[in-house]
Amino acid sequence: MLEIILANLGTIIIFVCLAAVITGVVVYLVNNRKKGKTSCGCGCSNCALRDTCHSKSQK
Repeated sequence: MLEIILANLGTIIIFVCLAAVITGVVVYLVNNRKKGKTSCGCGCSNCALRDTCHSKSQK
C-alpha cells in the first residue's frame, strides 16, 4: 500500500491542491450568494437581465 502511495505522490498532491481550490471557490460563491451579491460583480442597476435573474419575491 505504501508503494502505491509513494508511486503516485505527485498525483495525490495535485489532486489535494485542486480539491482545496475548488472548495474555496464554492465556499466563496455560496457566501456571496447568501449576502445577496451577484456573481458577475457589476451590480443589477445597469444590467439588461436584472428582471430575469431576480424574481419579484426577492425585491
